[in-house]
Amino acid sequence: MATSVRLDPAIEQRLDHLALVTGRTKAYYLRELVINGLEDLEDFYLADATMERVRKGEETILFASEVRSDLGLDH
Repeated sequence: MATSVRLDPAIEQRLDHLALVTGRTKAYYLRELVINGLEDLEDFYLADATMERVRKGEETILFASEVRSDLGLDH
Protein backbone atom coordinates (compact mmCIF):
# COMPACT_ATOMS: atom_id res chain seq x y z
CA MET A 1 0.00 0.00 0.00
CA ALA A 2 1.46 3.33 -1.00
CA THR A 3 1.23 6.12 1.55
CA SER A 4 2.67 9.60 1.46
CA VAL A 5 3.96 11.64 4.38
CA ARG A 6 5.09 15.23 4.67
CA LEU A 7 8.31 15.55 6.61
CA ASP A 8 9.85 18.59 8.17
CA PRO A 9 12.76 19.66 5.90
CA ALA A 10 15.30 19.06 8.69
CA ILE A 11 14.03 15.50 9.19
CA GLU A 12 14.05 14.86 5.45
CA GLN A 13 17.65 16.08 5.30
CA ARG A 14 18.65 13.68 8.04
CA LEU A 15 16.88 10.84 6.24
CA ASP A 16 18.56 11.78 2.93
CA HIS A 17 21.94 11.81 4.64
CA LEU A 18 21.38 8.44 6.29
CA ALA A 19 20.30 6.90 3.00
CA LEU A 20 23.25 8.38 1.12
CA VAL A 21 25.87 7.32 3.65
CA THR A 22 24.53 3.78 4.10
CA GLY A 23 23.49 3.07 0.51
CA ARG A 24 19.96 2.15 1.53
CA THR A 25 16.79 3.83 0.33
CA LYS A 26 14.74 6.34 2.29
CA ALA A 27 11.80 3.95 1.90
CA TYR A 28 13.82 1.26 3.68
CA TYR A 29 14.36 3.49 6.70
CA LEU A 30 10.77 4.70 6.74
CA ARG A 31 9.57 1.07 6.76
CA GLU A 32 11.99 0.33 9.61
CA LEU A 33 10.65 3.29 11.58
CA VAL A 34 7.07 2.15 11.12
CA ILE A 35 7.82 -1.47 11.99
CA ASN A 36 9.86 -0.61 15.06
CA GLY A 37 7.75 2.31 16.26
CA LEU A 38 4.24 1.03 15.68
CA GLU A 39 4.21 -1.18 18.78
CA ASP A 40 5.14 1.77 21.00
CA LEU A 41 2.44 3.92 19.40
CA GLU A 42 -0.14 1.16 19.84
CA ASP A 43 0.83 0.73 23.49
CA PHE A 44 0.51 4.43 24.21
CA TYR A 45 -2.60 5.36 22.24
CA LEU A 46 -4.59 2.19 22.95
CA ALA A 47 -3.79 2.50 26.67
CA ASP A 48 -4.85 6.15 26.53
CA ALA A 49 -8.14 5.18 24.87
CA THR A 50 -8.72 2.50 27.54
CA MET A 51 -8.04 5.00 30.33
CA GLU A 52 -10.57 7.38 28.80
CA ARG A 53 -13.18 4.59 28.85
CA VAL A 54 -12.26 3.89 32.50
CA ARG A 55 -12.74 7.58 33.38
CA LYS A 56 -16.15 7.52 31.68
CA GLY A 57 -17.14 4.34 33.53
CA GLU A 58 -17.36 2.39 30.27
CA GLU A 59 -14.59 -0.08 31.12
CA THR A 60 -14.67 -2.75 33.82
CA ILE A 61 -11.87 -2.57 36.36
CA LEU A 62 -10.78 -5.66 38.28
CA PHE A 63 -8.52 -5.72 41.31
CA ALA A 64 -5.55 -8.09 41.20
CA SER A 65 -7.07 -10.03 44.10
CA GLU A 66 -10.26 -10.61 42.06
CA VAL A 67 -8.27 -11.88 39.08
CA ARG A 68 -6.18 -14.19 41.27
CA SER A 69 -9.33 -15.54 42.92
CA ASP A 70 -11.14 -16.02 39.59
CA LEU A 71 -8.14 -17.93 38.24
CA GLY A 72 -7.83 -20.04 41.37
CA LEU A 73 -4.40 -18.67 42.20
CA ASP A 74 -5.12 -17.74 45.82
CA HIS A 75 -4.05 -20.49 48.19
